[in-house]
Amino acid sequence: MNGVTVLSKTLVLTEKPSVAKDIARVLGCKKNGNGCIIGDKYIVTWALGHLVTLADPEAYDAKYKTWRMEDLPMLPSSMKLVVIGQTSKQFRAVSSLLLSSEVDKVVIATDAGREGELVARWIIRKAGCKKPMLRLWISSQTDKAIREGFASLKPASQYDNLYKSAQCRAEADWLVGLNVSRALTCKHNAQLSAGRVQTPTLAMIVKREEEILRFRPKDYFTVKADFGGYTALYKDSRNQARFFDAAAAQQIADEVRGKRGVLSEVKKVYRFKAPPAAYDLTELQRDANKKYGYSAKQTLSLMQSLYETHKLLTYPRTDSRYITRDVASTLPERLKAVAIGPYKDAANAILRTKPIPTKYIVNDAKVTDHHAIIPTEQYVDLNKLSREERHIYDLVVRRFLAVLSAPFEYDEMQVKITVGKHNFYTKGQAVKAAGWKALYDSSLSDEEDDGDDIRAQSLPALSQGAPVFPKEVRICSGKTTPPARYNEATLLTAMENPTGQVDDGSLRDALKTAGGLGTPATRADIIEKLFDSFCIERRGREIFPTSKGKQLIDIVPEDLKSAELTARWEQRLSLIAKGGANDKQFISEMRSYATALVGAVRSSEAKYKHDNMTREPCPECGKYLLEVNGKKGKMLVCQDRECGYRKSISVITNARCPECHKKLEMRGEGEKKAFFCVCGYREKLSDFEKRKESAGAGKRDVAKYMQQQSKAKASSNPLADQLAKWMEENQ
Repeated sequence: MNGVTVLSKTLVLTEKPSVAKDIARVLGCKKNGNGCIIGDKYIVTWALGHLVTLADPEAYDAKYKTWRMEDLPMLPSSMKLVVIGQTSKQFRAVSSLLLSSEVDKVVIATDAGREGELVARWIIRKAGCKKPMLRLWISSQTDKAIREGFASLKPASQYDNLYKSAQCRAEADWLVGLNVSRALTCKHNAQLSAGRVQTPTLAMIVKREEEILRFRPKDYFTVKADFGGYTALYKDSRNQARFFDAAAAQQIADEVRGKRGVLSEVKKVYRFKAPPAAYDLTELQRDANKKYGYSAKQTLSLMQSLYETHKLLTYPRTDSRYITRDVASTLPERLKAVAIGPYKDAANAILRTKPIPTKYIVNDAKVTDHHAIIPTEQYVDLNKLSREERHIYDLVVRRFLAVLSAPFEYDEMQVKITVGKHNFYTKGQAVKAAGWKALYDSSLSDEEDDGDDIRAQSLPALSQGAPVFPKEVRICSGKTTPPARYNEATLLTAMENPTGQVDDGSLRDALKTAGGLGTPATRADIIEKLFDSFCIERRGREIFPTSKGKQLIDIVPEDLKSAELTARWEQRLSLIAKGGANDKQFISEMRSYATALVGAVRSSEAKYKHDNMTREPCPECGKYLLEVNGKKGKMLVCQDRECGYRKSISVITNARCPECHKKLEMRGEGEKKAFFCVCGYREKLSDFEKRKESAGAGKRDVAKYMQQQSKAKASSNPLADQLAKWMEENQ
């Protein structure tokens, strides 16, 4: 078989081809086979993510091919596994190897986590393999980590409970998600979906929008005094600086203007700020969005590349921000690996410190499946990284160096000035040791918003009890502001800490322990799913709920809107993973729960209305099309779920407006295709082509756009096809 001639080999099952190649190289496997790499003692094969999944409803009964309320709930007596069609060839190759007489045992080498366990176990179960199993559990893909991992393989049975919890999560999501989504779609004749994570996430976005719309700004006033070289802010006995009555602010100003004051309190307070903790995935996604505007999904993709392809960073899908003591022993090698370019001085300075300070990064109790994201011992050639990969690598390395650096130390001068019976406050700051802050500029400042307080300023020498005179007293006005809309960074934070949705104290604790809504590995996909289903849309970096999203929250069963459901589930799944709860009982409860939710939808009197319906009929089924804002522009989509027709009517391109330099939008069909800009600029596609051709430049913008469209599998997009044709003709 596939040229294998030596019996009793070990089959290594990995999650991706890139990981398989790395492991095969370390194990000395050099011969390519059918979906595998063969060596003297090992055969390394791979999945392509999930090769096997839970069967669709129609696999249980043909009647489920048609969505009808009377057929709900769907409650299979046992859940079936099916091979995913697109990757069935690789499944056949893996299955053949699993059942081969030349293989006597299997090493599960999929990603070390709940989902990775599920990937492998479902493949093995579907193939019907009963051979002895071992588990490789590593957090980085360096040669050293792979060798050490194979030297300490564990019996796969030690991870049986982890597999049970993963299967429970998948089956429960099937039972609840598919039943409620079908019930909502049938009830309201619209493409609607709901789930235990996506629905409370959407509910947070809708609630925030409602708060913003209800908000009414109020004028407020503050009183500031200039004491010659520094400014101080008035605060009352309750430490409040804002007046909502202009006359009251004016009265304070009149009473202190021209009056003698005294430095009633001048004190110097030593302060220090400990380094921030190392990155977990959610914190990294947050900072990447804040600094570079990367989506959560994009950041995860870049991290996967740095982990799998370049082997420069450790396992990305982690919720821990600490490392264990045994990993701490590898810190010198990791520091030497990053002691290049912009990180050289900081890394060498830490290496010279004996012992290396690990107070803020080592905590065995706070590491579960995987430790924090940190650099590996692999030497890095920064020139081999893309611009985007460099950005993510830079964030991780600076945070890694920061957490091993000294605290930021400074003296804060706190000053109170009394004029009559009124007090003014100011403060100054003198840096004693920059510590970890030397690694950062202000682009990712950790400073909290001071609100009404005056930011630290440069102060002259001041003596307590000395007289002072206000040179100028002025009233400053402002308006209260509504809560900010979510962007991806703040939405990730809200998903990680959704305790505001939960009233019960024990459930709040459970939700906190579980790590919030979703996992670091799934949050990006949940956000993308809400975009793809047109429940939310981006305007700049802000996230807005659409009319569909708002209505969906109005009509979905109340139980699904809150993070409490996830709290309860994760509480039970965690117990199952530890052997403290029964998986079969959990699934039995989920079947009853799905039945209750379908009943709630069926009996509901809520209504859903398509308020984005056009008068253009669908060319496939004749129903009127809906106009929606997709991630890349406007689209027309059929309201009928079974039809599925989509048509792009405008696309945001990477071509730039020659007048304001913003991205151009392409609209129209055939000869009417044209670029439009928000500033009012318009240009026909034919004129655009001529201008770019005569300029001899600008193809890069269009090429970049085409590359993005290709990645998004948008080959059916007529606008993308037109640009592709233009690129081919102009190469």
